[in-house]
Amino acid sequence: MILTSFDPFTEFDRQFARLSRRAFGQDGFGVMPMDGVRRANEVELRFDLPGIEPGSIEVTVDRNVLSVSASREDKLGDDERAFIRERRTGSFARRVYLPEDLDASAVKASYDAGVLTIGIPVLEKAQPRKIEIERAGEGLPAADDRQEIAS
Repeated sequence: MILTSFDPFTEFDRQFARLSRRAFGQDGFGVMPMDGVRRANEVELRFDLPGIEPGSIEVTVDRNVLSVSASREDKLGDDERAFIRERRTGSFARRVYLPEDLDASAVKASYDAGVLTIGIPVLEKAQPRKIEIERAGEGLPAADDRQEIAS
C-alpha cells in the first residue's frame, strides 16, 4: 500500500506558475519589466526593451493611463532554420495608471541601450514643501497697538 497526499493548493500553485512562465516568460515579470523611481519633483519609469527598434515604440497618455507598446520581429533567412527560440517576438504592451498628482500633459520619454525612460513631473501642489512654524505670541499686535485698537 502506498500512502499519498493530495494538496489542491500546491497543485494550483504549480499549474499557475507553469501558465505564468508560458504567458509572461521564464522570469514571470512579463516581457516588459519596469522599475519606478520617485523624486521630489518627478516620477521616472524605466522599461527594459532589449533588441527593440526605437521606431516600433509608442508611448501614449489617455485619461491618466500611460500606455507603452513595442514590437520585435526576428526574421530568418531562406537558408536558416531556428532550432531553439527563447526570446519573445511580436507585440508587447504595458499600461500604468498615473495618480492625479502627476502632470500627464508633460510626459517625456527617451530610449537608450535597450531601456525606455519616461519622466513624469509631479504637480506643484503635490510636491513636498516646508511649513513655517510660528512662535507663540508672534503675529499678535504689540501691547501699544492693542491699546490704540481698543480706543
